[in-house]
Amino acid sequence: MSIELKLHWVLLPALLIGAVLLSASTLVCAQAGAVARPSNAQANRYGSGWECSRGFRQSGESCVAVQVPANAYLSSAGSDWACDRGYLKTNQTCVAVKVPVAAHADDSSGGAGWQCDRGYRDTGGACTRVVVPANAYAVDSSYGRGWECSRGYRLDTQTCIAVKVPPNGFLTRSGDDWECDRGFMKRSDTCVAVAIPANAYLDARGKDWRCERGFKQQNAACVALSVPTNAYVDYSGNEWRCIEGFRREGGSCLNDR
Repeated sequence: MSIELKLHWVLLPALLIGAVLLSASTLVCAQAGAVARPSNAQANRYGSGWECSRGFRQSGESCVAVQVPANAYLSSAGSDWACDRGYLKTNQTCVAVKVPVAAHADDSSGGAGWQCDRGYRDTGGACTRVVVPANAYAVDSSYGRGWECSRGYRLDTQTCIAVKVPPNGFLTRSGDDWECDRGFMKRSDTCVAVAIPANAYLDARGKDWRCERGFKQQNAACVALSVPTNAYVDYSGNEWRCIEGFRREGGSCLNDR
């Protein structure tokens, strides 16, 4: 009998025994897992292990029933409870919300269970009427002053005063300030025309001026650039630089080699 055949007959029983032991181990583990799952639990839907059935919550290695108090209901997750509308969670009970005069019930999370009606604000658990001054309007908010100044007016302590827009000015989008028209700049409480010198133009904002390409600002004027040999006007249009291979020295470009 060949050596290979002898090895075959020797190894085959060992392999069979190993397979039987592995199968038994798997069966024991499966049975252990089944035993480890507590009452009122089910296999986890999104992974291994187990999770408590609806109406129960995990407590250590057990599933205990969720105790839903009066005026409450089982939450959508099924492992907790929430109070009905008009009730607030206090410890393990649901207490009826006492809605003050000029208020309405509100089920926003973290709130008091009520909000003041428009035109009123919360003052120490009560809703007091908001006194709106002249040139203002009430806002839908339970916090702050409860009013805002009308367009064209600005807040001054607890009143609204008119925004004084000078000639060549306009009211900004916010409605409580002003800006100068294009071609004018703010100076104190007035709008003065932008004085544009020769060889200059009004900038994009319309509040100042810039020199044309080939000119450089010098005080309130634009003077022509003196571009030396082996140089060019740079990207800004208001300065020059030497071409490659030359370096700037004073007002000239010298060979860098």
